[in-house]
Amino acid sequence: MDMQLGGNRRREKSYRGVQGTIVSIEPTRIGNRRADGCLMFVGLENQDGDLVNFMVSPTTFVLDFVMLREGMEVTMYYRTDEPVPLIYPPQYRAAVAVPRMRGQMVDVDYYNKSLLNRDMTLQLNLNGSVDITTTNNQRFMGNPADNDLVVVYSSSTRSIPAQTTPSRIVVLCPISV
Repeated sequence: MDMQLGGNRRREKSYRGVQGTIVSIEPTRIGNRRADGCLMFVGLENQDGDLVNFMVSPTTFVLDFVMLREGMEVTMYYRTDEPVPLIYPPQYRAAVAVPRMRGQMVDVDYYNKSLLNRDMTLQLNLNGSVDITTTNNQRFMGNPADNDLVVVYSSSTRSIPAQTTPSRIVVLCPISV
């Protein structure tokens, strides 16, 4: 969805995050398949006390390969272009899970050729020290521009857009290659 803001075109983020505390983890199934342990429903209680359910699958990227557990503070990201059932509490398919990290900020979004995120709020400055990997923790050998990225950083400028040299970038490579 495009919005007109002060002459600049801003686009809706391709990922949206829900921050909260994991209150439940249950095995689940899809359709007639039995609950085989590969799919989980994770119940997340947000800051307002509302419950949001996430389906966590083997394709969900969990930053630092941390084992999710009840009581853990996380941000779960889902793709805004995927269909969701109109039920309460809301239920999304988790694309990325990020455990809370003190002193670190995370942005999950598409970054264009200029390394500017979709809503034009963060621009990346890369130098040779930025750790760029894929979701299976292998070195990313290409240019991270024009990809969906998980960007980990500790500070940014107060400019518009804010600029940062991230400590780490994870490229969310397309599944079908």
